[in-house]
Parts: sequence; C-alpha cells; structure tokens
Amino acid sequence: MRPLIGLTTYGELTSFGRNEVYSAVLPMAYVHAINESGGRAVLVPEDDPGTDVLDHLDGIVFTGGADVQPSYYGEQPHERTYVRPARDASEMLLMRTAMERDLPFLAICRGMQLMTVAYGGRLHQHLPDALGHEGHRPFEGPHFGGHDVVFSEGSRIVALLGPSATVNSLHHQGVADPGPLAVTGRVPGDGLIEAVEDPSKRFALGVQWHPEELTDRRLFAGLVVAAVTADTIARV
Repeated sequence: MRPLIGLTTYGELTSFGRNEVYSAVLPMAYVHAINESGGRAVLVPEDDPGTDVLDHLDGIVFTGGADVQPSYYGEQPHERTYVRPARDASEMLLMRTAMERDLPFLAICRGMQLMTVAYGGRLHQHLPDALGHEGHRPFEGPHFGGHDVVFSEGSRIVALLGPSATVNSLHHQGVADPGPLAVTGRVPGDGLIEAVEDPSKRFALGVQWHPEELTDRRLFAGLVVAAVTADTIARV
C-alpha cells in the first residue's frame, strides 16, 4: 500500500462563484509532489485540532504560508509579520507530536520556521532588516527568486540532493537561531540558513525553499521511503 502522507492546509477566504467562503485550501503542487513520489496525499485542515489524525498517517508535510506567531519564541510582532493564529495552534500541536512519535516529516518554508520554533529556536521576522537586501522575496520579476544552497557533509539532505542545489525563494522571514537542530544548508552569499534537520529522528527535515514547485522530487521521495520504513516498524 502507498503510505498516507498528510499535508497541512491554509485557512483562507476563497471565491466560489460570487461568494467568498472561508476554506481549507492548498496548492495542488504539494499533492502532485507526494503522489508522484509514491505516497498518497491526505489534506489536514486546521479546524478541530487534535493529534489523533497522526494515528492514521505514515508521514506529514508542514507546508508554506503565513508567518509563525512571534509569541511562540518570546518576541513582539514586526510590522511586516502576518500570522494565522488558528493554523499556528493546530500545526504546533501536530509538529510537537510528530517529534515525540518520531513520525517522518518534511517542513517547507513556513513549515521549516515552525519546526525551528518548535525545537526552541527563533526567527528573523523581516530578512531585509537582518541581511540588508530583499533577495529572498523579490518584488519585481518572476514570482520566485532563486539562489544556490550548499549542504553539509554527512547530512540527510546531502545524501538526497548532493553537495549543493539551485533552489527557488519566496519568503521574508528566516531562521535566526536553530536551537538544537543541525544546520545542514546555507546560502553561500549571505549565509542564511536554508536547511535544518534532527539527525536523531527517522526523517525530520526542514527546507526554506518550495520544492513542490520544482521538478526534482527527491526530497518527497525521501520522505515517502522513510514513511514506508516507519509504517513497517509500527506494524511489526
């Protein structure tokens, strides 16, 4: 059987005909990435949060979206910080439980920032203030920016992607302090953290870019393989 991989969703106002309805939504790129990598995508809404949903999943992806509430890491919000409190509450519960259970997970963009905070780290709330440029969230040209990332020798991500990769970029926040997480990817130019992982877990990997928008599926395939392994162990 294909492993069931949860995908956290956005609670957003969306248009249905002439009506605007608060909906659970997610770009289909995430769904395609999981299904094309051998998993079966399952959407997880923020409503009625509980950890019992994880009882039925073999892995989970924490997807991109709004900023994580700064109160989780002891700071006041920056004027450019944009949060979704209901989503934070639901996903922080799921993240911490996935960590406790050693459920394989991949954390993408906001998801990596959530992962960092869940592990006790903190964020740069507005990268231009910290780095002096807006290259990670360009406001002109293509929807995504792009840059190289160099990965650490011996890490899980280097085993999946090799020593470096060219990735896309669309974020105004980033990791300032990774806490106990291993930093396994950085931008060569400004040194921004682009990948973190917990090597003590079967698969606990965060990336700052959006791999679901790329044709390279190796990160998702790695999650699916770990989910199959975890599922096999759970059923022994």
